[in-house]
Amino acid sequence: MSDQTKIILSESDLPKDWYNIQADLPYEMPPVLHPGTKQPVGPADLAPLFPMELIKQEVSRERWIAIPEPVREVYRLWRPTPLHRARRLEQELQTPAKIYYKNESVSPAGSHKPNTAVAQVFYNKLEGTRRIATETGAGQWGSALALACQMFGIECKVYMVRVSYDQKPYRRNLMETWGAKVVPSPSPDTAAGRAVLASDPNSPGSLGLAISEAVEDVVTNKVPSKYSLGSVLNHVLLHQTVVGLEARKQLELAGDTPDILIGCIGGGSNFGGFAFPFLPEKLKDKTSKMRVIAVEPAAAPSLTRGVYAYDFGDLSMMTPLIKMYTLGHGFIPAPIHAGGLRYHGMSPLVCELYRNGFIEARAVHQKATFEAGIQFARTEGILPAPESAHAIRVAIDEALRCREEGVSRTIVFNLSGHGHFDLSAYERYLNGKIEDYVLPESEIKKAQEALPVVP
Repeated sequence: MSDQTKIILSESDLPKDWYNIQADLPYEMPPVLHPGTKQPVGPADLAPLFPMELIKQEVSRERWIAIPEPVREVYRLWRPTPLHRARRLEQELQTPAKIYYKNESVSPAGSHKPNTAVAQVFYNKLEGTRRIATETGAGQWGSALALACQMFGIECKVYMVRVSYDQKPYRRNLMETWGAKVVPSPSPDTAAGRAVLASDPNSPGSLGLAISEAVEDVVTNKVPSKYSLGSVLNHVLLHQTVVGLEARKQLELAGDTPDILIGCIGGGSNFGGFAFPFLPEKLKDKTSKMRVIAVEPAAAPSLTRGVYAYDFGDLSMMTPLIKMYTLGHGFIPAPIHAGGLRYHGMSPLVCELYRNGFIEARAVHQKATFEAGIQFARTEGILPAPESAHAIRVAIDEALRCREEGVSRTIVFNLSGHGHFDLSAYERYLNGKIEDYVLPESEIKKAQEALPVVP
């Protein structure tokens, strides 16, 4: 299959189990703490927010967790997804490198997000949940959850970060087409939203604030409701491992092994789901030469410039405390167009891999990112989401490095979604209106001053 452009698996190759990287970690994960007592949380503490099966998956050390057949049935609408050999991009770059990308843009929602949305809604349905509330940045997660809720007959409420609500109206329309109710965050629907609006009526919002609104909604709503999160938590990254499991099999069919794995990163879901299934060997042998690179925006650089500390996942300090690289839960990011990467913190699983030297992190600017996205679109034909273009930027940089060194390496990245609803961002870039934003150190320090004190 070495001469193929697309490597396609049959539906019979769809993974039957998710891969749980916690089984292979050579270290213990820091415990999640209760926001009030600062003591490790138990299942009862999380039960108001999540169904029990997801709580079990959050802490499980089992290597393989079976994917329920109703979830696999929905997956078959678009999975397995193709692995592409980016031959036209290779030719454009005149590189000896081989470049592959896993194409998650073929899902109904246009991104990797339904891989966990379908699973989470299924487990909520089993437990009798009638309504789910969530937050969304660029709208990919909200779209995925709206789709999944429609398929399983559950009401969906989405708090969409205001700047993305305004920038991406068609993403909002897609959610509404699938039956979700979408409001801009900060909103007048919650005490958290009203408080921010009172102090700044023009607030662009943040994922941390939208999470606060969704959590408050769940605990105060008269209809039995649960909260659903599209990234960061262990069970979310677990569900996404269908991506990497398929990619491993596809690379084997192509007769290749990756030298470099690349994924964009905001909360960690697409990166973790893509990279984790490739890591067991590296976790056992730290001298492995395979490089794994997480790429984040320079405007929200939690891994590369954040502090490693316990922090809240939301602005109103309602969520449990998790140990992570964070810019501070009060961080309000600049309105960059990669809305899915504007979170203040990072998945604890990803943070521990970075802290222990198993992965690298790199921050890139908006202009260079959009330049890479357009180069990819003009060679491979797919317009990438601005989030995905971060991974493409570094893939191109690594391929050019191969050209300079005269070395052939196999580079594989995750195309986490398409950019069909991000055309306004590309319009701004093509008209010269995209500006790079370097986050001042003073803003990071100010946001981190409010970090909780944990004994």
